[in-house]
Amino acid sequence: MADDRARRPAGRSRGARGRKLDEYRDKRDFDRTTEPAGTPAPAGESPGAEGARRFVVQRHRARRLHYDLRLEVDGTLASWAVPKGPTLDPKVRSLAVHVEDHPIEYADFEGVIPEGEYGGGDVIVWDRGTWSPSDTDDPAAAIAAGELHFDVTSEKLAGRFVLVRTDRDRSQREQWLLLHKNDDHARPGWDPEDHPRSVKSGRTNDEVAAAPTPCGAATCPPPTRRLRSVLQRDGGTRHPTTSWPPSTRSARADGGSCRAGR
Repeated sequence: MADDRARRPAGRSRGARGRKLDEYRDKRDFDRTTEPAGTPAPAGESPGAEGARRFVVQRHRARRLHYDLRLEVDGTLASWAVPKGPTLDPKVRSLAVHVEDHPIEYADFEGVIPEGEYGGGDVIVWDRGTWSPSDTDDPAAAIAAGELHFDVTSEKLAGRFVLVRTDRDRSQREQWLLLHKNDDHARPGWDPEDHPRSVKSGRTNDEVAAAPTPCGAATCPPPTRRLRSVLQRDGGTRHPTTSWPPSTRSARADGGSCRAGR
């Protein structure tokens, strides 16, 4: 294995907050992948205004298609791999495998992880918004205890979700169940595969794989009504309180691509 020190960002924190990203960084070669190395958010900066915490779901075609559910908790993104994706159907119990924490910056990642790298394949920002814990003011403790109830406001998903730890797999990874409560946002038969477009760029995984476009906030204008319309046709919840998070403004859909400098 290559010298890990050559692959890790210099000067990272060795405190508890810095160590939360050790597993994430040890699995990746940042000389090859465009995934962010990241830095845990300083104490006091998470969550954001009025208790809002970042919520993101990424559709990831690696060895197997899955959806990565990420919740901002104590400066990083607590993450679960959900093979069949999250749903608004309250009868569905979805397997969710607890994986390593990811940096906050990963909420914006959309592109292609090189073949041979950990998680190699194409990734889109499938959904994004905010979340808040229910019945607790310490979500990290709730996760450690094995049960988290939380409310989501995002472009495609909304309402009360529950994560419950059930077991460990052969690799000793924690297995959880993800379910949606039967609330006002529940939609029987709702299938994430019927809503394939990115909320960041309006593109599909196929389009990102064919033409990965690194697009920073300095080079791409904000989403237009056209992108909003595409997402609504694609099954967005159009929740009355939903708004585009500031980081969403780094990309737009314009003929299926993001045109830098326009």
